[in-house]
Amino acid sequence: MQNVGQALVRLLEQYGVDTIFGIPGVHTIELYRGLTQTPVRHVLVRHEQGAAFMADGYARVSGKPGVCFLITGPGVMNAMTPMGQAYSDSVPMLVFSGVLARDDINMARGRLHEMKDQRAATATVTAWSATAPGQDAIPGLVAKAFADFATARPRPIHIEIPIDVFGEQVPGTWTAKPAPASAAPDPDAVDDAAQRLATAKSPVVIVGGGAVGAAAEVTALAEALGAPVITTIAGKGVVSNGHPLFAGSMIADPDVRALTAQADVVLAVGTEFASPDFWDGEIDLPGFIIRVDLDPAELADDYGAGLPIRADARKTIAAINEALPSLLMDGNRKAPQHDLVALRKAVRSRDTEARARHRTVLDAIRRALPEDTAIATDMTRIAYSGNEVFPLSEPGLWLHPVGFGTLGYALPAGIGACFGRPGKPVAVLSGDYGFQFTHNELATAVENKLPLPIIIWNNNALGEIRQGMIDAEFTPVAVEQINPDFGLLAQSYGCGYARPDDIQSLERACAGALDADGPTIIEVTRAVLG
Repeated sequence: MQNVGQALVRLLEQYGVDTIFGIPGVHTIELYRGLTQTPVRHVLVRHEQGAAFMADGYARVSGKPGVCFLITGPGVMNAMTPMGQAYSDSVPMLVFSGVLARDDINMARGRLHEMKDQRAATATVTAWSATAPGQDAIPGLVAKAFADFATARPRPIHIEIPIDVFGEQVPGTWTAKPAPASAAPDPDAVDDAAQRLATAKSPVVIVGGGAVGAAAEVTALAEALGAPVITTIAGKGVVSNGHPLFAGSMIADPDVRALTAQADVVLAVGTEFASPDFWDGEIDLPGFIIRVDLDPAELADDYGAGLPIRADARKTIAAINEALPSLLMDGNRKAPQHDLVALRKAVRSRDTEARARHRTVLDAIRRALPEDTAIATDMTRIAYSGNEVFPLSEPGLWLHPVGFGTLGYALPAGIGACFGRPGKPVAVLSGDYGFQFTHNELATAVENKLPLPIIIWNNNALGEIRQGMIDAEFTPVAVEQINPDFGLLAQSYGCGYARPDDIQSLERACAGALDADGPTIIEVTRAVLG
């Protein structure tokens, strides 16, 4: 016999879960009994916000849902900010929590960790949130979650279990159900898309995070059409930055906007055209729009498609690729219609003074780190520049909190990425202010001996907000702060520390941190630029 906590952990193991992030609490002790009897690893964090950010980073690099165990009430609330980030950025996350005993729900008896309606709160930042009315409902809810992860737009899911259910004995064994296949495209829609793309005179491809799993297919399509590819922040790396058809990740740039404005056919794959990618307004898409997306809402938004295809990106682009050769004249690939070398030079020529500084530092980081390094970034000016100019040769390696825009994301997300791709390099890029939101998770990195370079861009301010106030023509207020001594902070946690005084020492510090037996704080100031 096993109780519900034990049975649930064993069920998750069957679904391929190998890592769970969380903090044990009085309401979830039986879940932790289950963890002692399986190889599923538990990562003890210092705050539930860190747990869910770690689950986010784990999911982005592994392609599997990140899983959290959270205490009822405050634990759930602490995790709602990262759950909101994962919702905004389409990241699969499975959150289990306790909830009051069944007889106490909605009774306002003042029980420990009581909330008026915990499920309703989490429903605002999840694909769905459900309360298991009893043990018999749990396997079905878990199966539904993994089915949704496999077939729908990936987003967080929350399942709460009454605390009086955890210890109940389970008569039998819970068994995982096979996940359904992702949606295949309608053949008629594929034929229509292929025909329009083959006859287009100036096609453009725009790819977002939904195309991360279709990098090879998108690249092959672009090469067949001679079409430039623009990536969103979430789509960085879907086409290698070194590819001659890569048109950049700076959709807001005038020359990049001109590409889309002149396109007679635009193929948009896995992107919601989110405003953080544009910064200064919408883009002009006067041509015929083909959109491929799992979310029907995106297919009918303000950039509504002339040809909407609700299906898996990889399957759809692969099907279009199969149809193209017979439609292209003599089966030959089209020649590129745009001088993208000149475009990239023009984009770089418009670097602001700040972006030029950032680019120098980012280029040094790029030289120092292996090509396959995953980099978790925060809401900080240097990362905003990196969103547009940091080069990637493959997708899924630039982790940025795009839509919700949460400070404190980088460090815990980087820690999660270490567990999501064990043995492969991971780095963190944060601002001095955002780092302090979650720097307590340094202890988690130290405990697990993670060789994690933590690059802190220290300008002793909320730099982006300060610049916004200057641009708005008033004296900046509440944007400068006293930082800790990051060297002493590193020492107190048992981390390595470096404060490079030039670009060469920055490169050495980044490269050396990957060989350390724990995390290394690398504090970067303007002094590094000489």
